[in-house]
Amino acid sequence: MFRVVIPARYASTRLPGKPLQKLAGKPMIQWVYECGRSSKAAEVIVATEDERIVKAVDAFGAAAAMTSADLESGTDRVAEVARLRGWVDDDIVVNLQGDEPMMPPALIDQVAGMLEAKPGAQMATLAIAIKSYDDLINPNLAKVVTDPAGRALYFSRAPIPCNRDEPRDYVGARRHMGIYAYRVAALKKLAVLAPSPLELCEKLEQLRALSNGIDIHVAEACEAPGMEVNTAEDLERVERLLTRRSQ
Repeated sequence: MFRVVIPARYASTRLPGKPLQKLAGKPMIQWVYECGRSSKAAEVIVATEDERIVKAVDAFGAAAAMTSADLESGTDRVAEVARLRGWVDDDIVVNLQGDEPMMPPALIDQVAGMLEAKPGAQMATLAIAIKSYDDLINPNLAKVVTDPAGRALYFSRAPIPCNRDEPRDYVGARRHMGIYAYRVAALKKLAVLAPSPLELCEKLEQLRALSNGIDIHVAEACEAPGMEVNTAEDLERVERLLTRRSQ
């Protein structure tokens, strides 16, 4: 059994009000919530710092939790929901980011299943092969490198691994997907730790876990992810895709 929490921040740097942007007639946060509900999750909750998002979530009949506006990351927001709801240390929570309106439910189930299959594991996420040099150098796409056992060594917005002799070679590079599963115990630990210097530099919240000795298990996604929304251009492309799907 696992739960899904969707961190949804109104004050997005790159696209303010992103969770409420309309896509094919519905706010983006509704599309994300419906992805969560289509998984095997026992419960799906939207976590936000803004009353406008709470009202939008109430309007389509979903559950929302108000969290502090001072939180640094989506992980912090998920941790606050776990604390407020009194979830126990061994419970599994999936962080489904609020800009993933096309996330396949199978991937939500997959990342939760990674922790279900490894009772000692505290945190899991997914990756996919990078298909072009442009993706390798795109700072909006996080990259990940792992050890042979699948434990993350580092995440970066920079092109990693860097082939010194063939800088344009992207074979073997993997893009990190922004979906995580945690044990509540790991969330509690992360919530009391200050953001790490690497986290603040890269603006990647998962680096707090690595900087503090929390292993992150990484698996190849079982199917291709949908497109996430980082920019206004992404919003337009996803709008077209969802409109065609709805028709």
